[in-house]
Amino acid sequence: MRYPPQCRFLRGSLRSDARSLFSATIMSPAFDPSAAAAPGSGIFGLPHSPDEAHVVLIPVPFEATTSYGGGTSNGPSAILEASRQVDLFDVETGRPYERGIALLPEPSEWRAWNTRAREHATPIIEAGGVDPSNPHLLSASNEVNQLSEQLHDAVYRTTQHWLARGKRVGAVGGDHSISYGIIRAHADKYPGLGVLHLDAHADLRHAYEGFTWSHASIMYNVVKRIPGVQSLVQVAIRDMSEDEHRMIEESGGRIRTFFDAELQNNRFDGMPWNQQVDRIVDALPEHVYLSFDIDGLDPVLCPHTGTPVPGGLSFPEANALIAGVVRSGRTIVGFDLTEVAPDPQGGEWDGNVGARLLYKMIGWMLKSERK
Repeated sequence: MRYPPQCRFLRGSLRSDARSLFSATIMSPAFDPSAAAAPGSGIFGLPHSPDEAHVVLIPVPFEATTSYGGGTSNGPSAILEASRQVDLFDVETGRPYERGIALLPEPSEWRAWNTRAREHATPIIEAGGVDPSNPHLLSASNEVNQLSEQLHDAVYRTTQHWLARGKRVGAVGGDHSISYGIIRAHADKYPGLGVLHLDAHADLRHAYEGFTWSHASIMYNVVKRIPGVQSLVQVAIRDMSEDEHRMIEESGGRIRTFFDAELQNNRFDGMPWNQQVDRIVDALPEHVYLSFDIDGLDPVLCPHTGTPVPGGLSFPEANALIAGVVRSGRTIVGFDLTEVAPDPQGGEWDGNVGARLLYKMIGWMLKSERK
């Protein structure tokens, strides 16, 4: 908790030890990592510009094909707001903020694409998918697919731009479909990488409801369209179609899925979680990209995400999963965090959990870098 200015006397009494830890590492005389975040400050209350930061975050306010609950296009802004309450010292990862973290401004054009695509997608979703005999729905589907392709290309080019400048790059969604462009860019830079996919859903549907770039098709598109991705390792999956299950079985090992039921049964039989983590991580290559849909967590932690499913990982389990990648000596090269949807009644829990998971992802990614 980063206390507001009127509570500084309390903050000081509670955090004297933390202040001593920071005393030798404050980035500039004007920045106090133990102080309340300044109004209008950047992600996690930090002062970095994208050029100064080592970690650049891309906000992607896009949720055109969401077919159940909505609101994920406001996920980046909710995480930004909640991030200013996250303490910057982390007992496991140290001081990730010292490397510099910056969230890019939200592109107004991307928001406009989302609005247009959502308008075209709504009648299709209400109809239960595209009817080939209905030319209006076919035309609307083509428009959604075209706008989605524009979005993916823009995210791809933005990611390329910052990777070329030596940055670590992450995306903050938005629905899970936004991950395609950033994964593609990382696969270009790190051919043979593995995607570690935390999700309630397999996301291996082909053109779900007629949308080529559906949020339910993201990993289908990654596997089918990005040859630089060597393997897809999925964790906590508990909701899928029979066709998706068949695709996993017929992938020849390129897709390795650790179903939630399997993980839970192992836990019931007494297998320690870190031992399960080691089994998961063993399926990954040297370079790892994290693609985390927040609904991979227990829905108690993300009650307003679009398609919550009972089960999933606790926050400590998800954190230990990422830590296990680092412990193994593998390098986390990039990530995305998607499907965070703020409470329409104004509650901040979803954004709070999302911001804290984001900081853990950044911290472990930085610890994985080999000098």
